[in-house]
Amino acid sequence: MCKLCDEGKPQDHDEGKPQDHDEGKPQDHTDSNADSPGGSRRDFLKASAALGAGAAGLNLFNAAAARDDDDDDRDHDHDDGPPRHSGRPGRRYVIRGGAVMSMDPQVGDFVKADVLVEGKKILDVKPNIHAGGAWEIDARGKIVMPGFVDTHHHQAWTAIRSSIPDSILIDDGTGTPGAQQNYLGNILLGFAPKYRPQDVYISELFGGLAQLDNGVTTVHDVSQIHHSPDHSDAAIKALFDTGRRAAFGYFESAGAAFGIPDNAGNQYPTDATRIKKRWFSSSNQLVHMIMGVEVYLPNYQLAWDIGRQLNLQLAAHILSPFGMRPILDSLADGTAGNGSLGLRPQDRHLFIHMTGMSDKGWNRVKEVGAHVSIAFPIEMNMRHGIPPIHKMQQLGIEPSLSTDVETNMTADFFTQMRSAMTMQRMVVNEEILASGGYTPPNQWPAPPAGTLPLLNVRDVLRYATINGAKHLGLDGKTGSLTPGKEADIIILDATHINVFPVNHVPGAVVQMMERSNVETVIVAGKVRKWKGRLLDVNLRRLRRELENSRDFIFSKAGVPQDLFR
Repeated sequence: MCKLCDEGKPQDHDEGKPQDHDEGKPQDHTDSNADSPGGSRRDFLKASAALGAGAAGLNLFNAAAARDDDDDDRDHDHDDGPPRHSGRPGRRYVIRGGAVMSMDPQVGDFVKADVLVEGKKILDVKPNIHAGGAWEIDARGKIVMPGFVDTHHHQAWTAIRSSIPDSILIDDGTGTPGAQQNYLGNILLGFAPKYRPQDVYISELFGGLAQLDNGVTTVHDVSQIHHSPDHSDAAIKALFDTGRRAAFGYFESAGAAFGIPDNAGNQYPTDATRIKKRWFSSSNQLVHMIMGVEVYLPNYQLAWDIGRQLNLQLAAHILSPFGMRPILDSLADGTAGNGSLGLRPQDRHLFIHMTGMSDKGWNRVKEVGAHVSIAFPIEMNMRHGIPPIHKMQQLGIEPSLSTDVETNMTADFFTQMRSAMTMQRMVVNEEILASGGYTPPNQWPAPPAGTLPLLNVRDVLRYATINGAKHLGLDGKTGSLTPGKEADIIILDATHINVFPVNHVPGAVVQMMERSNVETVIVAGKVRKWKGRLLDVNLRRLRRELENSRDFIFSKAGVPQDLFR
């Protein structure tokens, strides 16, 4: 990240030594996540190259009202930069004077309150915290809340973003742009098998940083890029180096089930034992492991058996276009795989999509307490089937949210929340209108008995935060601003022209905001984004590396780079 390093002359960047900084801007040359078991980001890239690879009573949370704090123009100490050494043991800072939305009913919400952080933990959330000489972050005019949790994201596809914008899931033979750009043929069987370890690393790193910039502090990275142990290690190393909380989803080598020759080094699922021992022997780190157990693969029971032996959470895509409805039914019956495989509560299942499934499958999913991750925009766009939010409401269970793939949709989490709320309400609202026949005197009918309640902004905020943490087994650490949990916090600018004045805090976040409102991002107490700028990141260099990777992948896949095709 300094000029000499950038020129291929690695330097010793011990803290406190003078450095020749790129673009004249100070950089932190320490690892972005010191608990990574695999060494520094630069070391990995070198190794990959070597391998060739108003009024006080107004309530902003429940009423359409606003509060004016412009009379308080006091200067705050330390307001020109982030707290020093944030996230380290004993280091304290207080986030002062923001509208705090804790996502914990026991803590509550505050029109104006403080959040005290020490090391990586939240110590207190309340108004007027007295914190001695603690560093202060001025949050007046801001909204303070837990970071978002994405429970399903294929980060390895960052280099091929927007490459199939019209895509459907599988070629339907129509010859239309959607069919020609189909995901199965172009991504899983086209681009994906061409990835080298270094391509995996830069896509995972860049994609993770992009979501961190967007306020997503936790991700389940559904890696389907495990062509060799080196590819797996590259994905994991990038998750650690990104410096945010993550679940490494050890899924298959894309294309292996279809005989793609580029997958000759594939060791999925048996390499899971080595991976867990090398990278995940400690539970006191930001990244943990989930076992991918896809049921469309040949001999899929082996992955289930290995995941259970390693006591890992089991996750799988479940959707009807790949013929999975009868397989889920057999799992519900306990007759899947070799004849006796079934769903169990202790497996802590996370099922992705769950479109087109039978009542039998759904009922068993509920019985065992399995979790469901819905990717609303992608499912509607790519013909996965209707996102099953209404079925989940009928069963009394709630989803988490996921972004899925950036090959044709944004990973922005404000989009995920708005899409979830809009899709559910569209269907319910139309059912209500249809019940009156659309003509007077019943053109505006009352909802019939049994009509599902409309989702509201509180619902989708819950899906985007605490539900995601629960579904990844992390609700003891993150998902809400609860004293004792780790400090995964985002500070949103509510003075920005696109949202000011704020008359309803949850509504402003869900219905009005986007990435530009994400001012500060904190993971495990460490400030990773400060006043709109990612810290410890040389984006100019990373862009070059990602662009070079993109060019290689397109070339190897034989796909011309036509930006206006």
